[in-house]
Amino acid sequence: MADKLKITLVKSTIGAIPKHKRTVAALGLRKLNKTVELPDNAATRGMVQQVRHLVKVEEV
Repeated sequence: MADKLKITLVKSTIGAIPKHKRTVAALGLRKLNKTVELPDNAATRGMVQQVRHLVKVEEV
């Protein structure tokens, strides 16, 4: 496993269900095509798995 995950929001949350909108916000993503680096742990991976259709993930 990598040390960090690079997560980019690639699809808008406008039509998403409220739970997914909150998950994206909790990941620290506010605007399209913005990227955050978060630690690679079970909590982060679970959040990414929930909104995998909205984000792109790279291992750093």
